[in-house]
Amino acid sequence: MDIFDLQWIGFVITFLATLFLIGEVLVNMRGFFGLLGIGFITVYFAAYVGSSSFILMLIIYFVGLLLIIIDGKLLNDGTLATIGLASMLTSVALAADNLTSGLYAVLGVLVGTSASFFFLKVFKRREMWTKLALKDQLTKEAGYNSMNMEYEQLVGKEGITLNDLRPVGTVKINKKDYSAVSDGQWIPKNSKVKVTQVDGTKILVEKIS
Repeated sequence: MDIFDLQWIGFVITFLATLFLIGEVLVNMRGFFGLLGIGFITVYFAAYVGSSSFILMLIIYFVGLLLIIIDGKLLNDGTLATIGLASMLTSVALAADNLTSGLYAVLGVLVGTSASFFFLKVFKRREMWTKLALKDQLTKEAGYNSMNMEYEQLVGKEGITLNDLRPVGTVKINKKDYSAVSDGQWIPKNSKVKVTQVDGTKILVEKIS
């Protein structure tokens, strides 16, 4: 029996492919993870689709990955990243020869994406999603003395979101509107939030449950 006849093998291949490809986006591995990921996803599509669809499925998958990279480099709001992930899921699902195999492949992409974030705990991260993670620390110690005293005094204050924070949006605090960012969470409109940190004029808030 061919190993590719096993329905769960698609999960293993798409998991490893996505793990290393997203891992390469998140951490600086000098292309090593990228090569591994390309190798695994090429094997997957080569095993499950005909030569006429092989290039098309690869394009759909890598367009999705490209959208994730663009989101991380330029937008930082998660919109393109979500579309990109959906594109990757679509490509592996369409390549599968039956529903069960397709579900395994989709699960492999989802689990691989989630697992890739563990690389951040081990390897040096790339300079991406800095706004999303509020990594630009504009502190007095770093020489940024222009911090607005008004913003400093907002720490600990409570307010309400005027739109969805995805994760950037607008909040009202003390009857005044401010641009704010959540700690990677999507916070719905009209949610109560609390200011936990201020860096320069960047306001980090969290939802009050």
